[in-house]
Amino acid sequence: MNITAIGRSLPLLPITVVVFIGFLTMGIALPILPLHVHHTLGMGETVVGVVAGSQFAAALLSRVKAGIQCDVHGAKRSTEIGLLAAALSGVIYFVSLLLLHAPAASVVVLIVGRLLIGCAESFIVTGALTWGVALVGPQNAGKAIAWVGIAMYAAYAVGAPLGVSLYAHYDFAGIAGATVLIPLAALACVMPLASVAPPTVRRAPFYKVIGAVWLPGLGLALCSVGFGAITAFIALLYSNKGWGGTSLIFTIFGAAFIGARIFFSHLPDKIGGAKVALVCVLIEAAGQFLIWQAPSPEVAYLGAALTGFGYSLAFPGFGVEACGSPRRKAAAWRWAPTSPSSTSLSDSPARCSAPSATASRSPRSISPAAWSCSAPRSLRPLSSRHDQRLLRPELVDLGVTKTGYA
Repeated sequence: MNITAIGRSLPLLPITVVVFIGFLTMGIALPILPLHVHHTLGMGETVVGVVAGSQFAAALLSRVKAGIQCDVHGAKRSTEIGLLAAALSGVIYFVSLLLLHAPAASVVVLIVGRLLIGCAESFIVTGALTWGVALVGPQNAGKAIAWVGIAMYAAYAVGAPLGVSLYAHYDFAGIAGATVLIPLAALACVMPLASVAPPTVRRAPFYKVIGAVWLPGLGLALCSVGFGAITAFIALLYSNKGWGGTSLIFTIFGAAFIGARIFFSHLPDKIGGAKVALVCVLIEAAGQFLIWQAPSPEVAYLGAALTGFGYSLAFPGFGVEACGSPRRKAAAWRWAPTSPSSTSLSDSPARCSAPSATASRSPRSISPAAWSCSAPRSLRPLSSRHDQRLLRPELVDLGVTKTGYA
């Protein structure tokens, strides 16, 4: 990266930091939530999938409202609303802990908290993307999207081990407390920043945008299933096999995602988005297969790295196709990078939980690789188009004891 490119990216630094801090809230819960629902509340895999997927369903359903908020009141207001909603979700987590004697009620309250944090995710991401594009200009929209994505997955990578440590020392109350405090810290970073005026360009209706990007969006949705399955069920897989170090899966996934984005994100523009996406979804599927059939945690780590690498580049690959024509470029940059993955992540945990609930009840029966492999089907028309253009069991599962990492 040359000095000029670095200079152009500097205006995005405050936004990137805010997104990173805000998304730590989601990252700390990734390895903990499935075990809390399964071990502490005694719920099955299907309920684990519903609890995990509810966040992404809410993120999808609130996306339009977040976009309208940005258009009417500005990106800074949207980001602030998202951070406040994330902090409030932590309060709801505390309420769910008061109902541990009634597990079903506790799960319902927990789902309410997950729905709220899903809405928070939507407002934070939409606000950050709109804010970033306003700072660097529409001609650098791709740069804004890339840095926001890096901040998100860096937060997942750092947040997972942080969440394990909090859970080891303070149980789920530590997760709830951090969910309250971390967004407030991000809000303190946002408040001094100068706001940007709402966009004056007429916004294309949502149904027209969907009509323009549905095919690459479908491919992105399918290749997002791998991350959804890891989010919901990797902790249960490690628990079932008696392995420790669950949080390292998220760190490896995030590191591979970021590394691929930093070093290879130019490839979709250079050789074509469809070609890059085709190779990357196959890499992701191979990673999912390794996790599914892993005989050891080291093999699962390799599978997580391949999944993160493939997913990272499939994202801009499909995005290039979504924005491939002048008719698409004006509107697609805000919808394409976010909604399709939320669509897939909202239902992939429940999808993947069905086989494990009806077969041997072993996470080994979960095979999201098959869903990831469906993504190349949506690439066939795209290719031609581009050519034309602790001591408790769950703590041991996580690789920690009450005094720290095992």
